[in-house]
Amino acid sequence: MINKKSPIPIYHQLEKHIKNQIEKQELQPGDILPSEREYAETYNISRMTVRQAIMNLVSDQLLYRIKGKGTFVMGPKFEQKLQGLTSFTEEMHARGMQTSSKLLQFEIVPAGKELAKQLGIKEYAPVYEIKRIRLAEDIPMALERTYIPANLVMGITEEIVQHSLYQYIENTLHLKIMDGFQLIEAAIANEEEVKHLQIEEHSPILLMQRTTHLENKHTLEVVKSSYRADRYKFMIDLIRY
Repeated sequence: MINKKSPIPIYHQLEKHIKNQIEKQELQPGDILPSEREYAETYNISRMTVRQAIMNLVSDQLLYRIKGKGTFVMGPKFEQKLQGLTSFTEEMHARGMQTSSKLLQFEIVPAGKELAKQLGIKEYAPVYEIKRIRLAEDIPMALERTYIPANLVMGITEEIVQHSLYQYIENTLHLKIMDGFQLIEAAIANEEEVKHLQIEEHSPILLMQRTTHLENKHTLEVVKSSYRADRYKFMIDLIRY
């Protein structure tokens, strides 16, 4: 498979070999690749050469790396249309995927000046502050920070936030979620995002901030999320007026 007499660089030959394995489904999405050492020993090449091939395939988004665990075959990106207002749980369940959340923080805090303005409440009013890692099929997808007025939505518990907040709000409290505004921008992952999303340093992420309103026009929540750019892409239908 590796021809050291070929004018084609060895790292490029290894790239092509791994690509062929993925195309032929010999390597499936989620499969872990052999280590750099194993590749180097198998083909009698340097680990630096192996690393170059692997990093190129990571850049091409055919592979992804999890710190301390290894390199894995990338599955297709999740496509999300921007027209609807759905929760992370609802999005993943619509794809037939199992979701879970790892709760990092759950407490009631006084709203700062800027947050109070965003939520339409008085400064220092009590607010639920919820920080979660959102997972699909046990893969970290997003680091999510949610802020909800505690006087508007009562009875939220740690158990409830492990599942779907929207279901609790609509089905248990019978509050109607009406609309929202979402802002999306690109960024480079910070130290916290690298740790919790299990991505490489300086990886690209998608920052999303959503403000959601109830039918009575009260602001329900402000959600600030950091999504893995290697797992998500967004689509929108455009109409020329």
